[in-house]
Formats: sequence, structure tokens, C-alpha cells
Amino acid sequence: MESGDLRIFQAVAREGSITKAAQMLNYVQSNVTTRIQYLETQLKIPLFRRSNRGMTLTPAGVNLLEYADKILTLMDEAVKSTQYSDHPAGPLRIGSIETTAVIHLTPLLTEYHSRYPDVNLSLITGVTHGLLQKVLDYELDGAFVYGPIDYPDIEYVAAFEEELVLISEPGKSDIRELLTKPMLFFDVGCTHRRRAESFLSESGLTSYKIMEFGTLEVILGGVSAGLGVSMLPRSSIAKAEEAGIITSHRLPEKYRDLQVWFVHRRDSIYSSALLRLLQWIEQEGTVF
Repeated sequence: MESGDLRIFQAVAREGSITKAAQMLNYVQSNVTTRIQYLETQLKIPLFRRSNRGMTLTPAGVNLLEYADKILTLMDEAVKSTQYSDHPAGPLRIGSIETTAVIHLTPLLTEYHSRYPDVNLSLITGVTHGLLQKVLDYELDGAFVYGPIDYPDIEYVAAFEEELVLISEPGKSDIRELLTKPMLFFDVGCTHRRRAESFLSESGLTSYKIMEFGTLEVILGGVSAGLGVSMLPRSSIAKAEEAGIITSHRLPEKYRDLQVWFVHRRDSIYSSALLRLLQWIEQEGTVF
């Protein structure tokens, strides 16, 4: 069993499609098909179920993927361990909750790139739960997420603090009335959504409507138009409030404080690129 075959297997398992895996790896599709068939022949067991909707793992495939992730991560980290120097270089895969990415990470990544131009930075956005899973699955070197988090395989560095506020269309001030409007949030893993549901329940509102949107910009547009209300970090809505398109309202103290952590796996072998980022956060107390 070769590492190249494991990488192809891992890509097909993640993408659920030979075609998508080939595109991601920049391989010829027939080559990916041949290597998967060879791997199944070598192991004498099917690794995938094929259907018109794509490819899903068999129980044997699920077991192999767990080992493939560990083996390939160790191989990648073995390479990283030889690349440590005072001049960071190579890939650095970072994730972030969207509000942090939109408001804070552009200046951070700009400054980081100016200091370490040989680091190949990549950034994806998502919700805390999804980003954590990508860190745990070795798909990301680290991620900015909302804390506190208690995972035995995760270490963290406190990045900064935010204040969560309720936002509405301009000119509205009756909180009780506002809470009867639909709540506009990101998807089900959104930390603000869970906190809002707790706040609504404590306020005696057991029936409420939640509407899901994909981006911060769309949520702000919906709130401005009177479609509903939302709960977001104050920094992420400051410009919109200054422009007069939304109004913010302070929440009770127990719901205000938001902590953003930079998390990474406890068993990571630190590349120079990741170590520099961690040192930057720790020394400054905040990277922003």
C-alpha cells in the first residue's frame, strides 16, 4: 500500500466522487479509478458503495480512512519538522468563523504575509463546530472559533473578546417586540444562534422563527430591510450601524461576552509558519 494510493483514497472519500477527487488532485479521472480499484483488489474488500449519487464508504472504507488520515498527517508533519527555520515557509491552512474573517483577519493576514512572504496561506470560513471538526481531522492547521471549548485533543490560545449585540432595523427600541420577529442567523452550528435560543427561552418566548443565511452581508441586509433581527458581534456590525442601516441593542450581561480562540491539535508538530502565528498571538495578547 503506497502513500499515493492513500491520498487518492482519502480524496475520493472526502469528495464522494471520482470526478471531484480527480479535479482536486489534478489527476486524470481514469487514473483515480484505477488506483481505487487496485487498492480494493490489494485489500480484497470493497471500500466504496457506488451509486448514481456518488460514492460512499463501506464499513471497511470508514476504518481505512481513519488510519489514512493519521498516516498521511504524520507523513506531512514529518516533512514540516524538517522545514523548521527562522524563515517560515510552506503551507499554513487556517479556518475562521465568518465574522472574525470579515472584520479582523484581512489586516492580520496582510501583516503576516508581509513578514513571511514564503508562507502559503489559505483560509476557509465556517461555523465553530465545523471548523473544529476540520482541525480534529487534520484538514486545518488551526482555526479561529468561539470558546470556551473542551476537547481533549485540542489546545488553544485566547485571541480576543467581543460583545454580542441584538441588531434590528433603524428606529426600533422595544426589545420585547423585536424578539417576536424572525431571527436571522448562519446555519445550525452558529454559536450566536444557540445563545439566542437560550435568551429567547429565558425571555419566555417558546415559539419563534429562525431563518438561515449564508453570509454576514445578507444577514445585515435582511435586518436593515425589516425582515427580522439577529445577534452578532459588535465589531462586525459597527460600520453598518455608523451608516444608519441597522440599530444595535445591548443584551443582558450573561449573553454579551464572546471569546474567540485560536485552536489547533494537541499532537501537532509545529511548522515554523504555525509556530510564528501562535507566538504572535501569545505575545501580543491579541492579534488584532
